[in-house]
Amino acid sequence: MDHLGTERARRIGPYTLLQRERTVGGSELFAARTDEGLLVTVTVVGPELAASPGFRDRFRAAVEAARTMSGAFLVPVVDADADAPVPWLAARFTAGLSLRHTVNRHGVLDGPALRVLADGIARALAALHETRTPHGEVGPDSVLLTMDGPRISVLGMPGAAGSPVPSLMDDMFDLGSAVLFAASGGEQDPDALPASLREVIGGCLYPEPSDRPTAKQLVDYLRHQNLPALAGGWLPQAVMADMAAAAASVGSASGGGVRGTVPPLPVRAAGIGVSRRNLIISLAGGAAILGGAAAALAFSGDSSPAPEGRAGGSGATARPASPSGVRTTSAPSASPSSSDGPGPVVLAGPDAAEAWSRAGKYAPTCLAASDKVIMVVGDKSTSFLDATTGKSTFDSLNTTSDTGMDLLRYPTAYADGVFYLLCDTPSQSGVLAAFDAASGKVKWAINLAASDPGGAKLVSMYPPNYVAVAGNTVYVCGQVRELDGKFSAEDPTTGYIRAFKATTGKRLWQVDGTDINNVLVPPSGSRLLAASAIPGKKPGRVQMIDAGRKGARGWKVSIPHASYYFSPGWPMTCYAAGLFLFAGGTGDTLFAVDAATGSEKWHQRFEANNGDQVHIGTPFSSPDGTTVYVPVGSDLAALAVADGTTRWVARLEGAGDRGGANLFQASLRLGGRYAQCSAGTVFATDSAKTLWAIDAATGRARWRYSDSGQPDAGFRWTVGGDRVFIASHLTMTAIAAHGR
Repeated sequence: MDHLGTERARRIGPYTLLQRERTVGGSELFAARTDEGLLVTVTVVGPELAASPGFRDRFRAAVEAARTMSGAFLVPVVDADADAPVPWLAARFTAGLSLRHTVNRHGVLDGPALRVLADGIARALAALHETRTPHGEVGPDSVLLTMDGPRISVLGMPGAAGSPVPSLMDDMFDLGSAVLFAASGGEQDPDALPASLREVIGGCLYPEPSDRPTAKQLVDYLRHQNLPALAGGWLPQAVMADMAAAAASVGSASGGGVRGTVPPLPVRAAGIGVSRRNLIISLAGGAAILGGAAAALAFSGDSSPAPEGRAGGSGATARPASPSGVRTTSAPSASPSSSDGPGPVVLAGPDAAEAWSRAGKYAPTCLAASDKVIMVVGDKSTSFLDATTGKSTFDSLNTTSDTGMDLLRYPTAYADGVFYLLCDTPSQSGVLAAFDAASGKVKWAINLAASDPGGAKLVSMYPPNYVAVAGNTVYVCGQVRELDGKFSAEDPTTGYIRAFKATTGKRLWQVDGTDINNVLVPPSGSRLLAASAIPGKKPGRVQMIDAGRKGARGWKVSIPHASYYFSPGWPMTCYAAGLFLFAGGTGDTLFAVDAATGSEKWHQRFEANNGDQVHIGTPFSSPDGTTVYVPVGSDLAALAVADGTTRWVARLEGAGDRGGANLFQASLRLGGRYAQCSAGTVFATDSAKTLWAIDAATGRARWRYSDSGQPDAGFRWTVGGDRVFIASHLTMTAIAAHGR
């Protein structure tokens, strides 16, 4: 770091430059202070970049966009001047060292630190990419290592005129290069990466941008590994000492230490949404022909070609000539013109009127409810409350769940007067229990570990992710964990399905395999849908699992461009009126197929207002199966299950809890339950920690319920009959569906 010294101290805008920190992309970064003594980091744009044609306009637009963005691993913009003789940008001061300085001075990072590095940069990029904003300048000089993780600026400096405009996938390549630099010291040797990162970071460096994972997929990949958390600091002591010395140096140069930092500017956001003009529906029964970046789904039976009338027959992807960007077949389809179809309904409604609210002794970890009783599970016990009053209705039980529900786990279910729970007891763990909803008494309980294969020597573990019920069968689904002590990111994930008799808990059958990463269990019928993808460049797929034939595999659907969708929950799936519905193409298209045969009935592609690629979230259906609801960013589209026509589109406005556009949680997450339907009402949560009750017939909000105390993973809530029940720390709250 170069101290400017009192005699060389100079000002830019309202800031006094203290010392030069580093150079990034031809621009210089300085520690600086305001007249009030607050520290900031000022980027002084290099003369060549400042003089390039069109730079100031691009810089001005980028700054305006950056003011609306924030995230846990992003350094926010606080001030800028694109019209100054020397353009500059001020960001919140963050004490740390550049990745290049750290590696050059202290050597490469080890495996655990590399995972923190990759995860932090990916989370920062995910926050930017949610608004379709590329960074464009991720690298060893721009990545800052701090005491509690890596940081990047919310704004990468726009390049010179004539240089290619960076894309989201360019950011992913730069992320991979930065992590590889940290692992190899600049040798760019992939073998320097630990096995837990080699596959996914190698994927970031694929030559074809469409083959690279997105930032969110990388975050989910790392979470899915369930690797142990770091104990203590994430960086070596020598680096931490260097970091502390650098911070002290800045404090000394500022004339008396760090007084504080400039707070981020208020956030405003515009939803990415669904363009009504580009909400295109194809009702063709033959091959799905998509234009642009989307690809036709290939439906495969055994080894024989798909018959005529089944999706994936002889169709081929073609570049469209139509203005809509999608070529359709000659079958009837909705017009893409802006004059057809319903316009979006902006969600706005009164605050919810609580039916009752009661405080308890312990914070619930998960819930399930009927129209009369709520099962409240905690880390101390399981209790039952009257749905009408909130008062205790049965004796508490000693069954507990420490982890509760999260992105990948949902341990409760209710069907036909019985609650089901994945839980622990004082004497054993890994229990599946059934409780009578009329009495709160245990109907049966089984130890899941007792049915693990392996004989006298336990060779595998079968941790459960969720429980579901269909008819007379209870299903437990999860991932297989081998106990040989070996792990490689190149290994495909093995999932499993266990089936038990609902009346007695008797084990019926079990299947597992790398083709089962997550399972959709419809509320009725004997056909399940399993989704999977294998790491690498192989396509993902969905397939029917025939429960009537003890888990025999049925038809299969190949899904191109799904190389990294092997965490539970993707391809996003749901069931309605005899159809399975799931995301395909590049994640922008909803397909509806016959549950028995896999024959395509219709598909619908979604596009963003600005034409960027979108990824639909988890679709969910109405209780009667006539409507499917599809979350896409800030929009929720209601489609007729019979033919895919649009009934309404509801739209969120404003900013989410962490900045950026306010989005439906169901459009962001891989697992969990972020939307449910009951009593003619669609309940959905958003990233501003608000629960919306939406009229299922019109798409208009009945009421809204905000709770900033809800966990970031999503609301702890459930629906029973005509009420929704919400757990917030020690308090349980009930709200009537119609707000009365």
